[in-house]
This record gives sequence, C-alpha cells and structure tokens, in this order.
Amino acid sequence: MMKRFAGVALVFALIGAAGCWLAAPSFAAAAKPAAFKLTPAILAEPPVKVVAQAPKGSLHDPYAGNAKVAKEGHQLFFHYGCNGCHGGGGGGGMCPPLINGVWIYGGSDDTLFRLISLGSTKMQAAGYQREALENVIGPMPQMGLLIHHSSDVFKIITWIRSAYQGSPDHKYH
Repeated sequence: MMKRFAGVALVFALIGAAGCWLAAPSFAAAAKPAAFKLTPAILAEPPVKVVAQAPKGSLHDPYAGNAKVAKEGHQLFFHYGCNGCHGGGGGGGMCPPLINGVWIYGGSDDTLFRLISLGSTKMQAAGYQREALENVIGPMPQMGLLIHHSSDVFKIITWIRSAYQGSPDHKYH
C-alpha cells in the first residue's frame, strides 16, 4: 500500500513539476528587449533604415521644442520640396495642412516620422489606418528615399510642431 501511495505521489509530483516547467517563462522571453535609442550614429542613417530597425512607437523627436532646430527644419522643409504640396507655411495646398491639428494617421513623433519616411501607401500596408479625414489629392510620397539623414526628418517634425496652430491638447496625438 505504501509503495502504491509513493508511486502515485511521485507521478503527481512529476506532472506538477512538468506543468510548472512548461508554464514558466523562458529566459529569452523574460528578458526585455533593449530600448531603442536615437544615437548620433542612428540619426545619421537614412530614415527608411531607422524605420526598419525601430520598434513601433519607439521614435521620439530629440529636438522637441528647440527653436533653432525648428528654423533649420523649416529650411529643410523647403529643401526637400515639402512646401510644393503642403504650402510654404505648412497650411496646405494640394495636400493637407500640417499645422491645423488634423493628424490623418495620428500625431505622435513616431507616426509622423514613419509617414514622412514611408509615405501613406506603405504606412497603410504596415497596418496604420486613417484616424481623421482631410482634403487629400494624392498619397504622401515616400520621402525617406530622398531625405539623407533621420535627423533631417526630426528637424522637419520640430518645425511642424513649432508652426502648429491646432488645439494644444491635440498637438501630439
């Protein structure tokens, strides 16, 4: 009787141990991935390369609120021809205004960086959906193929934020 009890207890102990082993997270799953950091080297890389490396939601404007950088961003806005579609002051033209608070795909730094870099067609292919409607004649082109450095995209975003005229509580959403 005692042997039978010991055998049954051993079987239950093994089953319990196996269940705990299966339910326990693996060391790889338990380790959190390193946070994506915008280093000077990464800011020098092409925007499409940064988009491919950076997890969704991890890109934040390192120049936010810097008036000198915003002025440089406005010059880059003209240099890359953004004014041809969005107007010289960002108030719109044949494409939507950038300063009125209507963010078609959302207004986070990460979303704006990806929209500029990938264009609207690739944004939609990546699973982004329109959150708002605005007068749009054509799709946003993939400017990340023309813009040489990711820092330039962030400088343009810094200028857009400085020129923003929409509701303050909607500025980054």
